[in-house]
Amino acid sequence: MTDRLGGHLVGRVGAVLRALSTRNEAGAATSDLARATDLPRPTVHRLLTALAEEGFVDRDQRTGRWFLGPELYLLGEAASIRYDVTHHARASVHRLAAATGESAFFSARRGDETVCLLREDGDFPIRSFVLYEGVRFPLGVVSAGLVILSFLDDAEIDTYLDQADLETRWGPAHAPAEIRARIAQTRLHGYAVNPGLVVEGSWGMAAAVFDRAGRPEWALTLTGIEPRFRPERQRELGSLLLREAHGLSRTLSTRKDASPR
Repeated sequence: MTDRLGGHLVGRVGAVLRALSTRNEAGAATSDLARATDLPRPTVHRLLTALAEEGFVDRDQRTGRWFLGPELYLLGEAASIRYDVTHHARASVHRLAAATGESAFFSARRGDETVCLLREDGDFPIRSFVLYEGVRFPLGVVSAGLVILSFLDDAEIDTYLDQADLETRWGPAHAPAEIRARIAQTRLHGYAVNPGLVVEGSWGMAAAVFDRAGRPEWALTLTGIEPRFRPERQRELGSLLLREAHGLSRTLSTRKDASPR
């Protein structure tokens, strides 16, 4: 019984910290985090207060908004020795942004989500801001989440789509049948296309980056406005993404680190 309660508490703490990580630049009110985690506001406040005592979160006394704390930064620095792969990906992201003029990204799989780790904007003046460093999306949502989901084993895909309710939050385009159709197209072409399904007019394309076991654990993405992603240019962008993803997969497959999940 004690073990179950402890695991439940850790799960709640993790949910609050993950929710805060997506809002850390501007901070978040307690009520914001309660809505994001579907937890009662008093519960979230108690968790935040306890985390603040340990330095894991910090509170702006003037505004009352919460931010990730200095202790998490120190722990992250220590963990980066084992898990940080962004220094390998930075060159690929730069080349994609420079070659296309679009915004380029590198994301990692974390369980049933993708987390954006890197962003670099190209020189085209109109940009999409759906993706930014730290933002999380479920697998199957945005092009990075779709391409990673697409190259999992069929049994994993079936289990995930049976359990996940993407349609309620992300709309009918994310019903299981719709996602399965996009998975088939992704497997056919080798890269994923998100035709403005999260924000109208904001398109994205992604290629999976694989670990040494051949599992899709990361993704390279390009985003921009719809006129920049016409079918004839998709082939060009897809080729660039696949080339960089293949090269990065080879680089990361030589690492002895554990996978990022």
